[in-house]
Amino acid sequence: MSQVGKFNNLEVVNQVPFGFYLDAGDKGQILLPTKNAPLGCKLGDMVNAFIYHDSDDRLIATIKRPKVFVDHCAYLKVVSVTKVGVFVDWGLEKDLLVPFSEQDYPMSEGVSYVLYVFCDEETGRLAASTKLKDFLYEESSEEGGTFEAKQEVEVLICGQTDMGYKAIINGSHLGLIFRDEVFQPIKIGHSLKAYIKRIREDGKIDLCFQFHDPTARNSLEEQIMEDLIAHDGLSTLTDKSPPDEISKRFKVSKNVYKKAIGNLFRQKRILLDKTKITLVKK
Repeated sequence: MSQVGKFNNLEVVNQVPFGFYLDAGDKGQILLPTKNAPLGCKLGDMVNAFIYHDSDDRLIATIKRPKVFVDHCAYLKVVSVTKVGVFVDWGLEKDLLVPFSEQDYPMSEGVSYVLYVFCDEETGRLAASTKLKDFLYEESSEEGGTFEAKQEVEVLICGQTDMGYKAIINGSHLGLIFRDEVFQPIKIGHSLKAYIKRIREDGKIDLCFQFHDPTARNSLEEQIMEDLIAHDGLSTLTDKSPPDEISKRFKVSKNVYKKAIGNLFRQKRILLDKTKITLVKK
């Protein structure tokens, strides 16, 4: 059974001056235009082709790879605003529609958004939506997979709140990265590796970018000591410094850095005040 919005392995059953017809089973024969066909294509060949609707709403095939498949998310740019919705560039000749009914907020031409691509049950056509909660799971125990603390995952940053950043986890769930867990510049649309920090009692998922065991913290402490020695025993990078300055030098969050220098202070290896860290000379 052939699927719209995905690649299908289909047989070439007819050749015409403007292309080839592929046997798509229950969907009949679908045109593969010559410009979108593999070189040397001929009758009897099996072609791995992507199926979607053209500008006349007819099913059409291509070997071009779109930026996103059906039931997946992607960061796509709006190329036009019309009376029926906005159209986004997804890498194919016909742009993808985001109907007004599928927009959580007004979308503007030239701006990119994280979208979920779905197949409309009534029309059978592909469309996209900013209403991610309608398509993705918000709790770990829900269908689509469960997660465990410290599990490595792929995330797509999809929004921002006062608490931090919203992210799509492995393409199926929504989670949150708190601001104090962010130790590197990130933007909406970024795809990154992250970790499950914890599963809350309500099933919601918190994320982080790194876990620090005692060995890792000790390693950071030694980096701090080496940095102090290299700078004549003095550093202005304190627990009051901006997170991006800490991240730039040590590639860790401010919270992790504060714990490391706190441990060094308790070991009497450094002195702390509001403006500087001083190496204790022995």
